[in-house]
Amino acid sequence: MASQRDIRRRIGAVRNIKQITRAMQFVAASKLKRAQDSTLAARPYSEKIDEVLADLAAVLGEEDHPLFAVREGGKRLIILITTDRGLAGPLNTNTIRFASRLITEHTGDLTLVTVGRKGRDAMRRARVPLEAHFAGFGDRPTFADVLPLARLVTEDFITGAYGQVDIIYAKFITTLSQRPQLDQLLPIRPAEDTAGVPGNQFLFEPGPTAVLEQLLPRYVATRLYQAVLEAKASEESSRMVAMKNATENAEDLIEDLTLAYNKVRQDNITREMIEIATGAQAH
Repeated sequence: MASQRDIRRRIGAVRNIKQITRAMQFVAASKLKRAQDSTLAARPYSEKIDEVLADLAAVLGEEDHPLFAVREGGKRLIILITTDRGLAGPLNTNTIRFASRLITEHTGDLTLVTVGRKGRDAMRRARVPLEAHFAGFGDRPTFADVLPLARLVTEDFITGAYGQVDIIYAKFITTLSQRPQLDQLLPIRPAEDTAGVPGNQFLFEPGPTAVLEQLLPRYVATRLYQAVLEAKASEESSRMVAMKNATENAEDLIEDLTLAYNKVRQDNITREMIEIATGAQAH
């Protein structure tokens, strides 16, 4: 049985851990509000650019730009977005498992671009070929942060290096729910919920072709930026919940250790009283 000193030491260590996890919970909660606001604010822009793109595709036809080109049998590129840091609950595990299942089921040539250290490390351990790696974009990702990645995949797709480009990320649903998501990035396809409405919504100046030339590269960057924002909101919400659970577990452990400490203390007092009484009777 552990001594009183050992149990006191354990209680002190658990209390220190509890203070850390509680502080991390509050920090994650403050970051979550900012990340959630950014994600929700960007969604209408992403949806509207889908509508404009659907209208342009209906007016011009999908063959009028190489980013629309469908190539059979080309190499597939997956952009895997995870976090740089851990302590985010099951978020990275679920996203990486989702990506691994997709990679296992894919029969053709495949390569990855990773965003975030956790995904990169997992793919390296699995010996999946990596084309490039981008560090996480910090607590406040900006549109400019994703432009190098958008430029890389756009240029490689246009040159024919890839036949398809997909994004895997954790989509923010609610504070308690984040879901691994697979979105096709290239070749560009208008969103399914725009079907039936395009063709007569907008007047394009100076013309549809000129607008298309400017819109498509920005569309790729916008889709990537939205995925990064979704992943960031998912990370902070998952970390907040994980640290809250860790804090509650620490409280439960402190209660159990306190009960154990009191029991050992009571046993020691009882034993000392018996020893005193036995000694008095001997005299």
